[in-house]
Amino acid sequence: MTTSKHPDIPKKVLEYENFLNEVLREDLRKVLDSRDQVFNQIAEYLQLRTVIERIQESKLEKGELKTKIDLGCNFYAQAVVPDASKIFVAIGFGFFVEFTLPEALKFIEKKVSQLTEKSEKLTKDAAKIKAHIKLVLEGLKELQNITDQPEEKKTVVM
Repeated sequence: MTTSKHPDIPKKVLEYENFLNEVLREDLRKVLDSRDQVFNQIAEYLQLRTVIERIQESKLEKGELKTKIDLGCNFYAQAVVPDASKIFVAIGFGFFVEFTLPEALKFIEKKVSQLTEKSEKLTKDAAKIKAHIKLVLEGLKELQNITDQPEEKKTVVM
């Protein structure tokens, strides 16, 4: 196929390029951004689990806990927690639930498992979108008669 035989080819090429750049690449960016947010949530829950385990190991849950709280922009304030046996955990949508430390650990395990499944689904979605991008690129190459064949090496005999 050459463009002289089919005058619609340049128009189709532009449509496919537009679809590739406006739709597929944007969808891929959104999916990867969502997956990064899920990874950040997983990291926060794992960090919280580590803190809870350290509190349990040091037997601080029975007494008073002195700590520093990040107020933002690396400004810290000293804080005293009179009863470290309970903790408030963000469960989503701006809601917090008061848990005992063992309950919080159970919740964190379930939440991390759920978020891991979500990240795996997003990874699969990203792979599908990448496959669609590759398919469109191959279609564009075919429409434009571009080949990926490497140049043949010519030997010079003297």
